[in-house]
Amino acid sequence: MQPLFRRFVLLCAIAALGLLSLYHIAGWDSKLRPPRPSSLLRGRIKHSVKWKDVPVRYPVTSTIALPSGTPSAIPRIQHEFGIETEGNKQERLKRLGAVKQVFLRSWMAYREHAWLQDEISPVSGGFNNQFGGRAATLVDALDTMAIMGLNKEFDQALAALKQIDFTTTETSTMNVFETTIRYLGGLLSTYDLTGGQHSILLKKATELGDMLYVAFDTPHRLPITRWDWENGALSGSQEAPVSVLSAELGSLSLEFTRLSQITGDDKYYDAVARVSNQFEKHQNSTSIPGLWPVRINLLAESFTVDRTFTFGGMSDSLYEYFPKQHMLLGGLVPQYRKLYVGAIEAAKRVLFFRPLTPDNRDILVSGTVRKNAADHFKLQPEAQHLACFAGGMVGIGAKIFDRPEDLDVARRLVDGCIWAYESMPSGIMPESSSVIPCHDPKDCEWSRQKWYDGVMDQRPLHSYRDDVEKIVEENNLAPGFTDITDRRFLLRPEAIESVFIMYRITGNTTLLDNAWDMFEAIIASTSTDISNSAIADVTDLEPELIDECESFWMAETLKYFYLIFSEPDVVSLDEWVFNTEAHPLRRPQ
Repeated sequence: MQPLFRRFVLLCAIAALGLLSLYHIAGWDSKLRPPRPSSLLRGRIKHSVKWKDVPVRYPVTSTIALPSGTPSAIPRIQHEFGIETEGNKQERLKRLGAVKQVFLRSWMAYREHAWLQDEISPVSGGFNNQFGGRAATLVDALDTMAIMGLNKEFDQALAALKQIDFTTTETSTMNVFETTIRYLGGLLSTYDLTGGQHSILLKKATELGDMLYVAFDTPHRLPITRWDWENGALSGSQEAPVSVLSAELGSLSLEFTRLSQITGDDKYYDAVARVSNQFEKHQNSTSIPGLWPVRINLLAESFTVDRTFTFGGMSDSLYEYFPKQHMLLGGLVPQYRKLYVGAIEAAKRVLFFRPLTPDNRDILVSGTVRKNAADHFKLQPEAQHLACFAGGMVGIGAKIFDRPEDLDVARRLVDGCIWAYESMPSGIMPESSSVIPCHDPKDCEWSRQKWYDGVMDQRPLHSYRDDVEKIVEENNLAPGFTDITDRRFLLRPEAIESVFIMYRITGNTTLLDNAWDMFEAIIASTSTDISNSAIADVTDLEPELIDECESFWMAETLKYFYLIFSEPDVVSLDEWVFNTEAHPLRRPQ
């Protein structure tokens, strides 16, 4: 019986090892959570597609080719930095190391709890797959690891990249914009940063680019931005949607252009050049000539139905890409200068305003303008975190288009977002808030009465004398703020993005201290036991954690914090152009 017993024990051990192997393959962790769908399991759900072989329904009659010739002499962007003192260097390196450690902690949490999934849930230790289950965080963070010199982590991620099928997704509907900026941008950026050493990056980028290209196969060759690729491209006809967000339509040009530049295939550039032509065609026929509304009727090619204009959410990166596309094309296409200049002149006239502040700061905020039924324009004086990119954009535009007067505008926009950070109890700017515009920028003296009037204007049903101070207290409103319409902080990068760019342009070391204050405040309020999380209320010193961590935390926010404390020649703005997900693409030299 004893030999039989030993044999029984041995068989049990073998079975147990088999189960453990199965747990590992399926993605179960030590706490035996439900299995994560591995790349193999995903393949069973959605089969790979050879997108280059999918018949084109609406072929182009002639392809718009990449411009040829020697790149023009675009003016220098970066400040001529001098010799750094030893004390300043040590302080900078200390801060640089702190940012790197936070990134490593976030990466290890993703590696342990959400490997090959889109995003980690940083409070519960779970994950979510809002981008189709193709490891968004891994792809988004690849170039950050390359920049930080995290070779071990980079090699692990690169090896795992081979398991990801970029010709299909878990879901039949794809957000073309998000897929382009996060995945395609991340793959191309890493390819550029590593000097083209890793062919797998270009292979995957081309596979994905071929899939995305089919979203443009519509009668007008304009893309379907929320694309049902399975039921449209593969199973039936498809046409451009009735309503699209202007940012989603206009923020594809950098990635598609760079893919054409690297592969030599003009079809990708052709796709986005046709979109740019539409924006140029309609730039001066909208309700605010120079700007485009938030929503566009693409089916009818109508740019006049919507009457809301902003540099904030749903329009932001449309404008950001004009000067950046000019740089990526070596200044050889004058169209993008025209698009940018027309937009920025209109924005200075109707979107940018000086807010009332307790210390009378001469700053700017980029608001939202709406045209009502009586054809009157009304400024909505909101401060969106998403709009904080504008300072950096205007700074770059001031340099490359030789518009020195705009550099002051850019700095004041950056300072507006710094003020919003400094004003909150947590030291973090909310998603969206309302402030008081000074109708005469030269007459903007602080008045508590004006502030109270602004608070009550937001709440017309309340009686003034009894309610105003109670409203301020109950809503935890900092002086100058009339409302906080969205109290969350989603680990967003736009403010540090512009602070970084402005530092690289001016060399003003005060911006380093501003960046460090922002970093410390963010870490203090967002840290969890394993990583960092979005928070529910920036006016709360101990805010509720939302259990969300979008891939841009490691792709953008921590990258910009790292770069501002790096040597100025690390990813120089004169050699690289960042897409809207902070993926640097090499500029032609």
